[in-house]
Amino acid sequence: MRGFGVHTSMWTMKWDRAGAERAVAAAAHYKMDFIEIALLNAPGVDAPHSRALLEKHGLRAVCSLGLPEASWPSRNPEGAVAHLKVALEKTAEMGCEALTGVTYGGIGERTGVPPTTAELDNVARALREAAAHAKKLGLLFGIEPVNRYETHLINTGRQAVEMIEKVGAENMFIHLDTYHMNIEEKGAANGILDAREHIKYIHLSESDRGTPGWGTCDWDEIFAALSAIGFKGGLAMESFINMPPEVAWGLSVWRPVARDEAEVMDNGLPFLRGKAHQYRLI
Repeated sequence: MRGFGVHTSMWTMKWDRAGAERAVAAAAHYKMDFIEIALLNAPGVDAPHSRALLEKHGLRAVCSLGLPEASWPSRNPEGAVAHLKVALEKTAEMGCEALTGVTYGGIGERTGVPPTTAELDNVARALREAAAHAKKLGLLFGIEPVNRYETHLINTGRQAVEMIEKVGAENMFIHLDTYHMNIEEKGAANGILDAREHIKYIHLSESDRGTPGWGTCDWDEIFAALSAIGFKGGLAMESFINMPPEVAWGLSVWRPVARDEAEVMDNGLPFLRGKAHQYRLI
């Protein structure tokens, strides 16, 4: 998980054969090092087809997801483990390097009160079993803190550290996201510094989830902090253009955040690559 990548939501959120062909070809056109594949329907993915596409274009990949309500580990750790095992096996079959995202719950999971000890214990138990399965498959396994409007469980880098240390799995890592950090951290650099021992992946997403460089994220603070900790992980641009209703609902995306793919890729991508070069991250 090194270099510069892009979330495939730029081109599709449906990872069928047509969506995979479109996204992989486009990512290769923009000379990305890797892609991040959203596994919204892991059993339906044609893994040999995806693996062949990635190999053909010389692209590495990671997968990500949020769990459906029936499999939220805070309530149903056994169901979460079963769901995650299927996703991990599909990730390995595609030749990807890791499964990450909101692997500890669902996007839109909120009880209206802070997380209970019982909820966090259930989450840790599910993650421990999933991480062990990931290790057998030769995969890394990540957790992504997201903002308070999307979950009540893990919102900050510090909380992610606490969960990883609670689980105690050596193949687990923290996956930060600048959009969520812009809401939750007392300065993005503090979130990066808190997570420094475990961070291997970061979403580079603007304050409105649109075109990077056209919002209010402090990109110099973000890249300077990554440089200061000697970050060597994956830098993944994430801007949401193609959102199916069920995903848009969870993310609270109610309007277009950018005009189109070209606006993001032709403006945001060069901006982020320039910053990464400036701070000697690529």
